[in-house]
Amino acid sequence: MPAGLEGDYFAARLGGRLVAGIGQAPPLSPAVWSTYVRVDDVAQTLARAEQAGGTLLAGPFGAGSDGRLAVLADATGVPFCLCQDGACDGDRVANEPNSWAMSSLHTTDIEQARAFYGALFDWELGSEPDAAFSLWRRAGEVVAVVTATDGVAVPPHWSVNFAVRDADFFAGHAVDLSGTLLMPPMSTPGFRSAVIRDPQGGFIAVSAPIS
Repeated sequence: MPAGLEGDYFAARLGGRLVAGIGQAPPLSPAVWSTYVRVDDVAQTLARAEQAGGTLLAGPFGAGSDGRLAVLADATGVPFCLCQDGACDGDRVANEPNSWAMSSLHTTDIEQARAFYGALFDWELGSEPDAAFSLWRRAGEVVAVVTATDGVAVPPHWSVNFAVRDADFFAGHAVDLSGTLLMPPMSTPGFRSAVIRDPQGGFIAVSAPIS
């Protein structure tokens, strides 16, 4: 949740610093964890998105005095959010245990996604040796992950991944809290990960580095 967003939204903090936002979903809408991409200008980005095959779903609307937000679907129909520079500021924590680590696009059409996000954000997609995923980079820096899905076992979506110290512990703890394991803990190159659905139907991934 961007800083300054008003209404039925609440800040989730870790050690006093923002890690996520929790808001009331519209009627009949499923619970989801949303991925936000920071941009210089929401209006200009939306114009490029339309040219690249994207669709505006909500907004743009204000967030505080100097920022704007919008929700759109990419060229394959997967929703995500834009946050204009200034609306995304604040004291935040990431890439630490119990905080956001990465966002991953699960898509049925990697080539269409490559073209869309490349045109929109100048992201470049590259495969990883012996890995079931690819990495998006911008100016050489990793910005996101993309994984192919058949759309049946795993629906197309942007997945939010939280860093943890022990994926097996968190998977068991989630079940104790009435969550459901969509993917039990499994090892991938460098990480042990699990996918969890919360009691309201939203789902996240958790990953712990393998030493």
